[in-house]
Amino acid sequence: MDTAPAPERANRPLPADVDVVVVGAGIAGLTSAYALADAGRSVLVVEAAEVASGVSGHTTAKISAQHALKYDTLQSRKGADAARQYAQSQLEALEWIAGTSARLHLDCDFSRQDSFVYTTRSGQFGKLKSEADAAAEAGLPASFVQDVELPFPVEGAVRVTGQAQFHPRKWLLGLAAAFEGLGGVIIEQAGVERVDERPTPTVHVRGGTVRAADVVIATHYPVLDRGLFFARLEPTRDLVVAGEGKAPPGMYLDADTHRSVRGHDGLVIVGGEHYRTGEHVDVEARYRKLAAGAADFGVTKVTHRWSAHDMSTLDSVPYVGRYHPGTRHLWVATGFGQWGMTGGTAAGLLLDKEIRGEGSPYAGLYDPNRFDLRSSLKLAENNSQVTLHLVGDHLRAAVAPGDVPSVGEGKVTRRGTQLVASYRAADGNLRSVSARCTHLGCLVAFNNAEKTWDCPCHGSRFGTDGSVIQGPATKALPPVPD
Repeated sequence: MDTAPAPERANRPLPADVDVVVVGAGIAGLTSAYALADAGRSVLVVEAAEVASGVSGHTTAKISAQHALKYDTLQSRKGADAARQYAQSQLEALEWIAGTSARLHLDCDFSRQDSFVYTTRSGQFGKLKSEADAAAEAGLPASFVQDVELPFPVEGAVRVTGQAQFHPRKWLLGLAAAFEGLGGVIIEQAGVERVDERPTPTVHVRGGTVRAADVVIATHYPVLDRGLFFARLEPTRDLVVAGEGKAPPGMYLDADTHRSVRGHDGLVIVGGEHYRTGEHVDVEARYRKLAAGAADFGVTKVTHRWSAHDMSTLDSVPYVGRYHPGTRHLWVATGFGQWGMTGGTAAGLLLDKEIRGEGSPYAGLYDPNRFDLRSSLKLAENNSQVTLHLVGDHLRAAVAPGDVPSVGEGKVTRRGTQLVASYRAADGNLRSVSARCTHLGCLVAFNNAEKTWDCPCHGSRFGTDGSVIQGPATKALPPVPD
């Protein structure tokens, strides 16, 4: 974030009517907005915060069609055609980024890299060999190799050549400027309050309303509680550390631990320690584990650290298309599951074609309203976890001691009939808010690294003052007097 500051954007009046309103200025939203504007549509982008300030600006920025061990699973569960469609859509997204950045002369540190998914466990040899075969059959330039340039031995790896990496904020800020150069309008600090679908799609934002022929919701977690997305998405977080060291050439992902590593401008960037948002984990301890892993690459001091919020779908294929079965002009893109650079770009390109009536050959694969038995079983599993949190967390809080937190700590306790989330700030002041998530009432948990209140049910995140950081919640946690 600090290596690509955003330009000052003048306040613009909200237009009364446009062809398309895009809600969200991340990679999916800006890709669809740019493509639509480039095709001659009048497009408005509304963003609750600032351009590229959310998940897209905090990614490790691998532009790759190799999404862990994706293709063997896709082939077995959805068939060879689905695997080929997925691979082709992701490769097209990669090449669209490459071509557009060159055509627009965007300085976004784009560079071609080979991508590797490796294992250090002998028992995984066959699994990686099968993945290499499936990826190659799907159309990726993939092969199984045993020699890689890592500072420790591996049993084998799936190598995909010709992938890429870049600076995500430089790319998105440049794309936003190019979009505005086509006549597109971006309005920041414009949170959406509601969207009416009939009789004319109308978006209500802070400060006014705008009518449109089509509306795209690209807010990472869909901001509208329609289509039951809160029940069909699993919210997770991944941590990232970076420091000066010696990164190997290429981009690497451990198939077993899901730890990733790549280099950029003298830095080694290591990601991993994946966990479900809001789970009771020691996030600081997980950062320390990542730092220890970075030491394998000569990192003696972590100079940067951050985290990313991800959403995964029931079948690990993003939801891109019409928001729900009854709509014609409300669209959604979500559920990229840690692979948003190509996934979000592919989503934006798909929505551009669908909205313009051209039709995308990948629409069926990504249809948000698809259904299969395996997904329904996963849905039941996810919702059983939600029930456990709704009941179990309330019972634990009911007997929690009423002691107040120390400086830098947060605790959920009961005060009479009320469940309270309290945080002791560095100045000694106690900040207390309701511990019930404003989405569906689950109890929030304290994130000790980022000093946030996170909901384990559907992934909403709040500041210690109760303000909404990430949805699906749209209302702040109300304050509780001390």
